[in-house]
Amino acid sequence: MKKILVLFFIGFQLQVFATDFNVMNYGAKADGISKDTKAVQAAIDACTKNGGGNVIIPAGKTVVIGTIYLKNFVTLYIENGGVLLGSPDIEDYTTDTHKNTYKNEPHMDRCLIFARDATYFAIKGLGTIDGNGHPKNFTKKKGGRPMLMRFLNCTNIQLKEVTLINPAAWTSAWLYCDQIVVDGIKIISRVNNNGDGLDFDGCTNVRVANSSFDTSDDSICLQTSRPDKPCKDIVITNCVFTSKWAAMRIGLASRGDFESVTVSNCTFHDIQDSGLKIQMNEGGEMKNMIFSNIVMKNVPRPIFMTFCQQRAGVDAPKTMFPMNAMHSFSFNNMIIDNRELDKNSVIFLTGMPDNYIRDIQLNNIEMTVLGGGTQEDANIKNIKEYTLETLNGWWPEFSKVGTLPSSGVYARHIDGLYINNFQLITTADDKRKPIVFDDVSNGKVKNTYLNRKELSTLDLKLN
Repeated sequence: MKKILVLFFIGFQLQVFATDFNVMNYGAKADGISKDTKAVQAAIDACTKNGGGNVIIPAGKTVVIGTIYLKNFVTLYIENGGVLLGSPDIEDYTTDTHKNTYKNEPHMDRCLIFARDATYFAIKGLGTIDGNGHPKNFTKKKGGRPMLMRFLNCTNIQLKEVTLINPAAWTSAWLYCDQIVVDGIKIISRVNNNGDGLDFDGCTNVRVANSSFDTSDDSICLQTSRPDKPCKDIVITNCVFTSKWAAMRIGLASRGDFESVTVSNCTFHDIQDSGLKIQMNEGGEMKNMIFSNIVMKNVPRPIFMTFCQQRAGVDAPKTMFPMNAMHSFSFNNMIIDNRELDKNSVIFLTGMPDNYIRDIQLNNIEMTVLGGGTQEDANIKNIKEYTLETLNGWWPEFSKVGTLPSSGVYARHIDGLYINNFQLITTADDKRKPIVFDDVSNGKVKNTYLNRKELSTLDLKLN
């Protein structure tokens, strides 16, 4: 009799204090067709009500959902072989999930997974979240393109080991969040347009590691859409990037400050636009960033830095803020192989007249390029500035400028540029100078080589 009572008591305790909430126990059919949004949300609600635990998407099952809301102390756990699949119907995505903060893109306001003011929640497991974002399901004309996930004013978030595929728009938007860990994930976002990977807007204490990105737009973005929400204390390491656009974009939306960012031990390959795209536009200050131990292959504009004025955010005032400051950047230990690309695969750094980028270091960089620049290219002058007139309301992209009169580094409107141990290899003859300074104050170059021959300052164009 005592043994029966003990077993009953143990069973009762397990039931009351259960930490796993399998969506099948809340009515999910998990047949890949039926919409199980209500069942998944019921499991999430029960989990947070009980003090937290794991909401299980079981192995071998495909669970179809519209918008769900993550809550405090909930871990959405997708088992190996399990799939959480976005509904193909835009009507299944709610309209109370905040908004996309970029201008002219309200068709991306909705999302699949949302959290607001939540703490200590996670998405984990070796399974897959599939946004089902194919153009046959989602376009601007069909009512919108939902993001895969958006988190607003949240703290202590973990995203680990899962595979995120096929978002109809961005994979994720993290707005004004603190204490974020992303580790061991894979993102493939190629089926629709603007398929960003991780977008951290006004976030602090962010650690991204051991992850891979294959995206149709920027793989990782750091942004500040609010002047009171800085983006700082960011660490990105041990990641692999390929992208139809940029691997990393820092800035563009830049009303607030950026500070203390490190990127290390990463490889970039087959990028169609830029590797490190660093752009200050909207009145904040950007400073104190280190990029080290990086290998790039087929990455035009391995480093592309601009300091100019351009309104990027939907909430930014129509009248531009005065330009603030952009300074203290260090790029170290990089190998760049662009021999398969065209003659415009250069490092491009540009401020504006009377608005300089200050204090940039380029150390220990080996760069191989196709070459092929002509004497006409070498004589190019009056490179277009990134002014409001030139940009005509759009972003400061390289296409606004065209061919540059340098085969390796072109720097303009910089105060304090230090280049040390820079080796350029051209596979074809190039008439352009390896390094060209245009309106650079306090610039210094030493230990510079072209095709393994040490250069003097006479071989360069330093203003």
